[in-house]
Amino acid sequence: MSSVLIELSDIERAARRIAGHVIRTPTVPSPGLTDLLGVPVTAKLELLQRTGSFKARGATAKLLTLNEAERAAGVVAVSGGNHAIAVAVMAEALGVRATVVMARSAPARAVEAARAAGATVRLTDDMAGAFALMSRLRAEGLTLVHPFDDPVVVAGQGTVGLELADDAGELTDVLVSIGGGALISGVATALRARRPGVRIWGVETEGAEAMSRALKAGGPVQVPVSSIVTTLGAPTASKLTHEHVKDLVTEVLVVSDAEAVRGTLDLAQHAKVWAEPAAGCVLPAARRVLDTVGPGARLGLVLCGGNATMADVMSWVERFDLR
Repeated sequence: MSSVLIELSDIERAARRIAGHVIRTPTVPSPGLTDLLGVPVTAKLELLQRTGSFKARGATAKLLTLNEAERAAGVVAVSGGNHAIAVAVMAEALGVRATVVMARSAPARAVEAARAAGATVRLTDDMAGAFALMSRLRAEGLTLVHPFDDPVVVAGQGTVGLELADDAGELTDVLVSIGGGALISGVATALRARRPGVRIWGVETEGAEAMSRALKAGGPVQVPVSSIVTTLGAPTASKLTHEHVKDLVTEVLVVSDAEAVRGTLDLAQHAKVWAEPAAGCVLPAARRVLDTVGPGARLGLVLCGGNATMADVMSWVERFDLR
């Protein structure tokens, strides 16, 4: 095991810290997805979390560890959308000034939500530029709340896995979306400790393959981001998240944008939940997992967020001719 890996105790500590600030989201059997996939399916409804995604957990965990000087300096975050909303909303709740940096391709709803929570929003031409501006603002004295390259944030996101381990029935395989990799790193750590026999599978979309490329290269590399699923669009993984995925995750699957959007439609129709494509992508990946492991599987699907507008989804339906 790598020395950089977080431990179950880190996640349990984060769970105690953020209790009362975030929601223990439902972990529920899904009859509709069970019928659709032909095996028992349990869904972790993290799209019902405060701010509409799991990101509130890691943001809160980090904000609550800041000292007085760091709080006074204010925080900066870079985001494809959901981390920005989470940092803005949770910082406002905790009385900390926040600046969030996003690419212009970020969902308009995320920009509006961050501004509505009182954050200063800075937009750049692409995600590489957003990370570069974040680095400059950090150098100017702002306190960084990184979306995935921080063990405190990873432990906060890992509380999703802690709840899943406590609340789900028997599972053989759990699927988790990957952007920069904090969620799957934390979830895999919790599940490996609490349910050692469970296999964990990561899911990316084509054009947002930071973790797949890192695994092939033996470490994080810069990747071009072109997926419409901007909330998975990290331009690189981190050493921290790469090490977790390399050691704890069975495989990282890559699905197309069209498959991810179709997954969003299927979740609405069969699971009765409104998910963004970053969550929808786990459904086509689940079919591939079943092709690999066979019909005896009992699946857990982490539905990471629901911050897509009806207009967003309908425009993607038109683009990919999914009617």
